[in-house]
Amino acid sequence: MSIEDRSAHPKVHLVEITEDNNDQRLDNFLITRLKGVPKSRIYRIVRKGEVRVNKGRVDVKYRLVTGDMVRIPPVRVAERTPESFVAQSLKDKLRTGILFEDEGFIVINKPAGFAVHGGSGIDSGIIEGLRVLRPEAHFLELVHRLDKDTSGCLLIAKKRSALRQLHAFFRDDQIHKTYLALLAGQWARKTQVVNAPLQKNISQGGERMVVISSSGKEAETVFRRLKLFNDATLVEASPKTGRTHQIRVHAASLGHPIVGDERYGRDDINKHFKAKGYKRMFLHAATLTFQHPVTGKPLTVSAPLPEQLEQLLANEPLKLETPKT
Repeated sequence: MSIEDRSAHPKVHLVEITEDNNDQRLDNFLITRLKGVPKSRIYRIVRKGEVRVNKGRVDVKYRLVTGDMVRIPPVRVAERTPESFVAQSLKDKLRTGILFEDEGFIVINKPAGFAVHGGSGIDSGIIEGLRVLRPEAHFLELVHRLDKDTSGCLLIAKKRSALRQLHAFFRDDQIHKTYLALLAGQWARKTQVVNAPLQKNISQGGERMVVISSSGKEAETVFRRLKLFNDATLVEASPKTGRTHQIRVHAASLGHPIVGDERYGRDDINKHFKAKGYKRMFLHAATLTFQHPVTGKPLTVSAPLPEQLEQLLANEPLKLETPKT
């Protein structure tokens, strides 16, 4: 049955807030409850007082408290069902991509080529796909993000309490992330720490970019060489901060952009590697290490390098003589 059919005779709903939605903003709560309703309409019904919390008017920024009673007015929705815009290929990858799961959170091996969420012309992403696969789940939210063309470990919370705790871990640098990246050219050093502040949303030719700038936010990445090839270098990148496009910009600043990076790389380099079969950016979120928020025990989750990238590396000729460091 479509959403339109289900809402032919909409009624007022009174929803009591549970622990799962404690401290969630009202607008985000309504966006989840009223799937398919434009955000502008949701903001309008709140502003007009049609949405009430404990019988009173509130702002969309109001943070819900366990026990609050939310009045949701009749709203007709004539939109596609979520199932209709989640690609079958994404559903298949999500079914086989669970790396770790317990009562509080999931770690998914995110496939490259899919955004983590819909928006800006993208119908759906990882989180929408997971919600379609698990319609019985009351709470599924992204803990952090990965770029569309990046594969690997992605954290998704199943409880609001887990989301808050994992967010705190990220803020306090208690989650250690490692990435595998193939850099263009021979990178002579074994290790290097890049400390370069990043400023985002700088427009260059109409495209939003992240650039190194003294007025930007602190950003630090540790690069460690793993394997040297004739015209490329496999590295492990460990970001100590979580800035947008951090590894990509820092790698390019070394003069060795990530292979396949169409935003911060070079067209001639990307064309060279594309001819060899590299059809995506070679950046993979390999591991997440942190203390389990409930048990306190150390937890490391690893995502294997996609088979296509493994095969490409196997065909890359190794550098026979290691350069001096």
